[in-house]
Amino acid sequence: MPIDPVTLTADLVRCPSVTPAEGGALVLLEEVLTNGGFTCTRVDRGGISNLYARWGRQGANRTFGFNGHTDVVPLGDEAAWTMPPFGAEIKDGFLYGRGATDMKSGVAAFAAAAIDFVSQTPPDGAVVLAITGDEEADALDGTTALLDWMQANNEAMSVCLVGEPTCPSVMGEAMKIGRRGSMTAFFTITGVQGHAAYPHRAKNPMPAMARLMDVLSSRELDQGTEHFDPSSLQVLTIDTGNPATNVIPSQTRSTVNIRFNDQHSGAALTTWMQDEADKIATAFDVKIEMQLKISGESFVTPPGDLSELVGRAVEAETGRKPELSTSGGTSDARFVKDHCPVVEFGLVGKTMHQVDERVEVAQIEQLKAIYKHILTDYFS
Repeated sequence: MPIDPVTLTADLVRCPSVTPAEGGALVLLEEVLTNGGFTCTRVDRGGISNLYARWGRQGANRTFGFNGHTDVVPLGDEAAWTMPPFGAEIKDGFLYGRGATDMKSGVAAFAAAAIDFVSQTPPDGAVVLAITGDEEADALDGTTALLDWMQANNEAMSVCLVGEPTCPSVMGEAMKIGRRGSMTAFFTITGVQGHAAYPHRAKNPMPAMARLMDVLSSRELDQGTEHFDPSSLQVLTIDTGNPATNVIPSQTRSTVNIRFNDQHSGAALTTWMQDEADKIATAFDVKIEMQLKISGESFVTPPGDLSELVGRAVEAETGRKPELSTSGGTSDARFVKDHCPVVEFGLVGKTMHQVDERVEVAQIEQLKAIYKHILTDYFS
């Protein structure tokens, strides 16, 4: 009997799986996949729940993989929700709830498509689902744990599809073949506190911070590349916390975020920022410390067999040829790309992470059809 992706989405949404809580989502998914003929293994690590499911022979010549997550972001202001955030209620053709868009509907659609596909037309190969409970947080023990376990146990995917929402407004309009890199730098500048009337007895860190932020944000990093928009550095905050009007502060802090394309690496950008900080520290006779968090490097899967496979299926089911995009934030594709070729396709993501997150019911059904079409064409 075919799996209803809408019912499965609703069942998953009712699981309160705010990272790092499993909330019953992977338990439910494991039961559904096991009943559908998949061999399931929990790959939990560091307090995070993950699930690996495979149909077919280990080490098959062709293994189609799917990566997704069942964890969701916090609710925000729960009082602002007009529908129960874990109720999965349907109203005016939309299914409401946290994770409805990002991305329990995508997981449900692929699971339903995969179970139907292998039961109706068993392929010569294997189908894998690698589902994590740690995509929305630090992602330290999620997809990386699954990939580490796969390597240790001789499990592999030939290609992988990540089911994140990829369409800005209309179903089928975009798929992602890569992602920009993302890194955040935290600067602390320390001088010497003193009286504002006697600046020669102090070292004011504020002018040094203003100069550093201007130097970093004024530089044109690039003009874009074949597959990417121009890189961007944004100053997010400058914090001093000085309530006095006659005191030169001793310390100030700032944070910048860089979204960078394939002309750059996190290491090269780090060197550039450190060099600029060192020059300004010398010029202003202050101490500048920099701490970094690199969330992911830029990558691109060159257009080819995999993107064409997905694009044909999307166009066949929606009538739209998807644009090949690299926009948006990071995703777990940044980890999968070191394992096998990877692209992303999912539904419209306009309400993800918002109050009253919701998904159009018809899109869930359409997404299942697209995923099944992809599997059919891949193994044909």
